[in-house]
Amino acid sequence: MTALSLLRQLYSLDTLDTRFSASPRVPLKSDGIEPRPPGRTDSKESAEGATPSKWNTPEFYLYGVVFLVCVPQMYWAVVQVSQPTSPNYERFEPLLSQGWLFGRKVDNSDAQYSGFRDNIPALAILVVVHPLLRRLYERVAGSGSYSRLNGAGAVDQSQHQAEHRRKLRLRFDLVSAIIFIGALYGLSSLKILFICFLNFKIATSVPRHYVPTATWIFNVSILFANELTQGYPYAKLASLLAPFSDQAVKYGQVMDSYGGLMPRWEVLFKITILRLISFNSDYSWSLDRSRSGSPVEYKKKQLDPANLSERDRISISAPSQCFTSLSSYLAYALYPPLYIAGPILTFNDYISQCAYPVASLTTKRTVLYGIRFLIILFCMEFLLHTIYVVAISKASPDWSAYTPFQLAMLSYFNLHIIWLKLLIPWRFFRLWALIDGIDPPENMVRCMSDNYSTLAFWRSWHRSFNKFTIRYIFIPLGGSGRGIGIARTIFNMVVVFMFVALWHDINLRLLAWGWLIVLFVLPEMLLTLAFPASKWKDRPTTYRMLCGVGAVCNIFMMMTANLVGFAVGLDGLKAIINGIVGSWEGIAFLVTTIFILAVGVQVMFEHREEERRKGINMKC
Repeated sequence: MTALSLLRQLYSLDTLDTRFSASPRVPLKSDGIEPRPPGRTDSKESAEGATPSKWNTPEFYLYGVVFLVCVPQMYWAVVQVSQPTSPNYERFEPLLSQGWLFGRKVDNSDAQYSGFRDNIPALAILVVVHPLLRRLYERVAGSGSYSRLNGAGAVDQSQHQAEHRRKLRLRFDLVSAIIFIGALYGLSSLKILFICFLNFKIATSVPRHYVPTATWIFNVSILFANELTQGYPYAKLASLLAPFSDQAVKYGQVMDSYGGLMPRWEVLFKITILRLISFNSDYSWSLDRSRSGSPVEYKKKQLDPANLSERDRISISAPSQCFTSLSSYLAYALYPPLYIAGPILTFNDYISQCAYPVASLTTKRTVLYGIRFLIILFCMEFLLHTIYVVAISKASPDWSAYTPFQLAMLSYFNLHIIWLKLLIPWRFFRLWALIDGIDPPENMVRCMSDNYSTLAFWRSWHRSFNKFTIRYIFIPLGGSGRGIGIARTIFNMVVVFMFVALWHDINLRLLAWGWLIVLFVLPEMLLTLAFPASKWKDRPTTYRMLCGVGAVCNIFMMMTANLVGFAVGLDGLKAIINGIVGSWEGIAFLVTTIFILAVGVQVMFEHREEERRKGINMKC
């Protein structure tokens, strides 16, 4: 294998997630040993209508020159404002920490990412020890060996073998989950178990037609209650339940002192909320389908339960005994590799994978995925040691000290750091799950700089959360199919993004982010209806340039929304905009930026056309 072919395989969609390179409706045809060639799919439907390649044309040679000239300058502009001699250095220098690269300090000032970064050694040990303990347990418990699908055909796995494997996995997952949350949260883990138990009782005891409403009311209320009470400290609970007993309050304070490694348990419980909703919804829907998930149902649909497509794993209900089992429910809700940050896996999919290993899980693919993770981790370290955009934004600097170009690049790289700080934990925990024998969805599809559509950006950013909102919120509300008017579609989207904003954090800044996302989606939707591609078949270049104008506007709007929601807030954004457009130099820079973004958009368009030529349509 040459270095180039290895690089292509390393960065193929198949290595990232087979869901991107295969149809979700078709079982994976891989033999489970070698990753398929990059770009190969089970269907060539998306290749129809793809335009001829434009890479070797004068237009794209010009674009290549623009990239070679602009990208280094973009990075160097932020390096310059991160030097000790730069403006505002004295303000943000206290936020820097001792680094290990190039003799420079490191910007570890983002609390969310630093919590992950500082615990990488301990988490790395877990990634090794947890799967090894599982394999040891399965060997001691006599799990036996299970045959896999191969290119010549499938070897029958009896239902008994599948049930035995599922029971072993669920039993180990439950015990390891209790130990895991006990170590993380100490006695606060009792609060987590109590909330999970209440949700389970809603699913199994409340009349079925009330379960969806009760589930959403309960879990959204828990989101608010967790935030407002800061996790129900035992001392405060004692003062409420026994207001005249000082001894009870003291006992509560003692219990609070045993808060484990991460006393703020409510911060990470938001991901668990989504799994609780998934369980209750899947259970409620399973009662509407006669004998759903049973061997009879599989035969009726001519499905092999050992080789289901992703869509079938999600839509076919788990066996009824799994829904009524508190231990199965807790094993899913508290599954250690996905507990802290996801990705989000539905209950049906989790139970299916517990019984039948999916063909996408191969040693080679997992190793390549792990290499990609290490590369992206080093990229983040390199950026944190060379550019201090997070510390600068946190120090409330004098924005007028920077040129319009520097202000724009500070904003741009700030968003890149946000993208990376989410990408790295998501890929780490997904890698842990892959090593442990579970294949959850990949959360990040494209680089932040390879997005021009607001709708597609949302599909590719936190993808498993997007799939969750579509399955459990958007479609039950009516979706956007035929017969649904534009007003109803907009209303459904407003509900989705309001939930997404409140789920992230209950504050005005993120609520503003949710409203801005919906507001910025509208122009794209309306313009898509007003300028359908079918009417421009005779003028493809004109249509491509017209779409480029809209895409540039989309990029500005997406950057605005994410800067407000996750970086500098409304006040910081106003200061940055004033610094850019407050002078003729800034206006000239803005015009230049529009041209450069237009170049980037055309490259993005061609990138997607290249995927279509290979039969890939990621819809993002």
